[in-house]
Amino acid sequence: MKAVGYIRVSTSEQANEGISLDNQRHKIKTYAELKDFNLIEIIADEGRSGKNLKREGVQKLIRLVTSKKVDAVIVYKLDRLTRSTKDLLYLIEDVFIKSGITFCSLSESIDTTTAQGKFFLTITGAMNQMTRDQISENTQDALKELIRQKRRLGSPDMTPYGFKQTKRKKAEISDLKLIPKEIEDVKLMFSMRKDNRTLEVIGKRFGLAKSSVKYILENKIYQETGIISSVYEH
Repeated sequence: MKAVGYIRVSTSEQANEGISLDNQRHKIKTYAELKDFNLIEIIADEGRSGKNLKREGVQKLIRLVTSKKVDAVIVYKLDRLTRSTKDLLYLIEDVFIKSGITFCSLSESIDTTTAQGKFFLTITGAMNQMTRDQISENTQDALKELIRQKRRLGSPDMTPYGFKQTKRKKAEISDLKLIPKEIEDVKLMFSMRKDNRTLEVIGKRFGLAKSSVKYILENKIYQETGIISSVYEH
């Protein structure tokens, strides 16, 4: 059976060895050998979020499947493929199943050749989507509370990294919106600092001055909105 592996890591996850590309690659190769699959390729999307399917790697995966060049798809964990239930069901129902593909997710022990595997896949996908939605809701709730308190974020004339102003002059909290990609960068900055990386090293990673990194790490908005809570849970 010809198989293709798919691996992904977001910007904020690159410092996490447990979910690194190398770790995912090793797990998939080991599984393919155990199942006696002919692993022809492992496709990687590095530094990409799983919130949608607008990724070069996942689009290549879809092309391989729909052109019937492979018989099985292997991922380390379901959320590596996508964090969206809608996209997950699309891939399973309209891409994999229609093409007669076996889908294997190692962490969840999913095998879509069985009814139980298909059921568990749907439930797991829904849980991943719920977790993502809850994080977003919690952040918005925290912002609303700061608005109620009529709080500003840092210096009155400066918009915190990871946010954008919806008006040009001195934004209040109610005038700020999240920028998902920059928020991922913020999480990685805090993670690197937790690992005792210097301000200079972090700054070079993101092309920022040490003073800018220091300002970000000391800005209470990230703690107060729960944006970086996951960094300190491990």
